[in-house]
Amino acid sequence: MATSPPHPSYPVGPTDGAPFAGSGTAGSSRHAHWWHRAWVRYGALSTLLAISGLVILALVREETGTEGFLVGLGLAVLPVPLLIAAFRWLDRVEPGPWRNLLFCFAWGACAAALIAIVANSFATRWITTATADPSSADTLGATVIAPVVEESAKAAAVLLVFLFRRRDFTGIVDGVVIAGVTATGFAFTENILYLGTAFGTDQLTGGSGIASVTAATFFVRVIMSPFAHPLFTVLTGIGFGIAALSADRRPLRRVAFPIGGLLLAMGMHAMWNGSSAFGEYGFFAVYAAFMVPIFGLLTWLVIWTRQRELKTVRAELPAYAVAGWLTPAEPYALGSMRARRIARQYARRHADRAAAREVARYEAYATSLAFLRHRARRGSPGADFAVRERELLGELWRRREVARPALDHAARITAPPVPVTVPPWPVYGVYGYGQQRAPYPAYNPYRS
Repeated sequence: MATSPPHPSYPVGPTDGAPFAGSGTAGSSRHAHWWHRAWVRYGALSTLLAISGLVILALVREETGTEGFLVGLGLAVLPVPLLIAAFRWLDRVEPGPWRNLLFCFAWGACAAALIAIVANSFATRWITTATADPSSADTLGATVIAPVVEESAKAAAVLLVFLFRRRDFTGIVDGVVIAGVTATGFAFTENILYLGTAFGTDQLTGGSGIASVTAATFFVRVIMSPFAHPLFTVLTGIGFGIAALSADRRPLRRVAFPIGGLLLAMGMHAMWNGSSAFGEYGFFAVYAAFMVPIFGLLTWLVIWTRQRELKTVRAELPAYAVAGWLTPAEPYALGSMRARRIARQYARRHADRAAAREVARYEAYATSLAFLRHRARRGSPGADFAVRERELLGELWRRREVARPALDHAARITAPPVPVTVPPWPVYGVYGYGQQRAPYPAYNPYRS
């Protein structure tokens, strides 16, 4: 049974953030072991990714040649900005830190790609030696070995973020974004290899133009199916997202859903790789009958989940407005993407870009606060609920002077019209009747 989190108390103490000074962890981190220090973990992870990147660069260049590598790189990079922008748009309700996305992309492009190349090559050689049938080894490797190895390697990034960046992993949308960006990095490296190899084939056979192997590979991998790898791995991300929403007292559910999502990703990947074995038009049949409908279904699911997150913000934040942490208009404004955008534009127009960035941070912290309280209401608050709540309230309190005027303006601009019954007799001097309301306040709240 879900438990209700404690009602927030009214803010007391100096307004400069002093009430929140005791919530830090500087004292405990001072005595932490060296391997627990953040710079040690970041350094080790960066070194691992850098070494993986150098090795994968050497392997791909050896396979494609320098010229083929450059051609493949130039063509493979084209869908990356579009995919990253799409996942970032999905993450606008509660934007995760860029460092998480950079890690996921680098893991997919370097570590996961290196694991896949080494493991797939070793498995294919072993099957060829055991069966003495190279054709069957290639088919088995593509339909069985590759999906298991590649999806597991990509899922490792999702697992790492889930375990070590738990505060940034709060639900299904976060799982989709983290998995999708990881798969985008993996597909980027894989496309360099495939397109560079196709270019090398054209150099040997003299193929050119639209009938070349390079053009065909580009059409299939970049034009028709740039979302293929993200689509597979997103299933794993959804499993982790459901686990993030599950209560701590349900450990089986928190393990079963990520494993189930991973198995679905492997199955769909295997079907996609094996589509060429279904006959001359097998690829197009699988593409039309499975890939496109599933892509549409998952897109609808993520957008629907995004709208539910906005409803959660509008439902949970009024408790903090009652306690005095927020103004009465803020829960509505923070639960509307249009109002958020108007608030940032208002701050930029009447102050500067720094004020707009502070408003954006205020919006992100308020959303995290709403999700934190929602998880507590569902029975999975976490051991550090009170500490985390205090931290988020402190971040909001320090930015209130910048954010409140912009959010109040956005709320007034985007608020739905309230029906008013006009009396049958003339009324003068009533606010909103017989006069026009100015679209913007006559004063600038950011200037004294």
